[in-house]
Amino acid sequence: MQNIDNSNSSIYRTVLPNAIVVLVVENQAADIIAGRIFVRAGSCYEHREKAGLAHLLSSVMTKGCDGLSSLEIAEKVESVGASLSTHAGTDYFLLSLKTVSADFADILTLSGLLLRSPTFPETQVELEKRLALQDIRSQKEQPFNLAFEQMRQAMYQKHPYSMSVLGTETTINSITRADLVEFHQTHFRPDNIVISIVGRITPQAALDLVGEVFGDWPQPPQLRPILDLPAISVKPKSCLKPLNTQQSVVMLGYMGPSVSAPGYAALKLLSTYLGNGLSSRLFVELREKRGLAYEVSAMFSTRLFPASFIVYMCTAPENTSIALQRLRQEVELLCTTELSTDELQTAKNKILGQYALGKQTNGQIAQIYGWYEILGLGIEFDQEFSELIKKVSSKLAMTAANRYLQEPYLSLVGQEEAITTAVS
Repeated sequence: MQNIDNSNSSIYRTVLPNAIVVLVVENQAADIIAGRIFVRAGSCYEHREKAGLAHLLSSVMTKGCDGLSSLEIAEKVESVGASLSTHAGTDYFLLSLKTVSADFADILTLSGLLLRSPTFPETQVELEKRLALQDIRSQKEQPFNLAFEQMRQAMYQKHPYSMSVLGTETTINSITRADLVEFHQTHFRPDNIVISIVGRITPQAALDLVGEVFGDWPQPPQLRPILDLPAISVKPKSCLKPLNTQQSVVMLGYMGPSVSAPGYAALKLLSTYLGNGLSSRLFVELREKRGLAYEVSAMFSTRLFPASFIVYMCTAPENTSIALQRLRQEVELLCTTELSTDELQTAKNKILGQYALGKQTNGQIAQIYGWYEILGLGIEFDQEFSELIKKVSSKLAMTAANRYLQEPYLSLVGQEEAITTAVS
């Protein structure tokens, strides 16, 4: 068992004989244990014509497993006040659990059954498909979601990141129970699993328990599926979607780096400077001083593959043109003017402060270490991230801006005259 001293707590990392990675942090502060079980089985692993498959699987997985019905599973969890949920993201699949210490063994055992032998009852599959279709239709009624989907498809083209994790009405309707079974059999295997446990349990006790539940799960003879994804070609363009709405959504997108590539930390800092909170540059300049924005922000996600750097504003239709102009100017300013010492330090303090606050609970700690491990960064990245942010200089930030924040993709959603005038 490898012991890694990571600031305030020791993280124990072990690889079981069947290749499951186990991470444990002992925390005696409260009688709670949180677990996160990550699987390399996010939406990136779907076939494009079956988009939404991983999300649907996450919805159906808790609705039946070998020997237990949906109701019996719910009763086992709720009768002890525990929580258990599943989620599918782009880069991974996640099962989350939290219990008092005395019930952890039982809920982890139940989690093992769900992961290893879900039954995917046909009636539950059809029910969850209907609910997924409702979610997809609901997304289409929200201007921001329409603008973001339009942007995502323009930037990523044939890459899986172009698709919503929810899928589309067409793809969801095409998914069958057999598809769920095949996806599960292909990707849910021990050498695709990371189990992260934090709470009132010793590392040895946690390892023994994981061994009891998962140790007899054999690796299949087939090689682990390796992603072979299409290249992302950067070809900025403008996308307009007329919509009868009382606001315009103005969105600029730039192709940034993946979490493991140079420039990641600098763009993380720039997105915080531009759009994180009421003191951010975009909020102060475009909302407070100019009154242009109902909402304005910036986003730069942590992704296994190149991530999009997004700035956006929701504004009145008559302000669409000036909003687009001002938004572009604010990004262009990053390429020509270095942040001041105070601006740089404020952005660093904000990132590092929020990062520290995001590691307060057992669940948050289990999440972040398991996430880094499943992305291939290793749990050491927890400390490396802070160091990378601290090392970003004003010059380095401007260099990253010049590399990544040049010609943007444009996504506009709003009244037809307002958005067509903005780009004419």
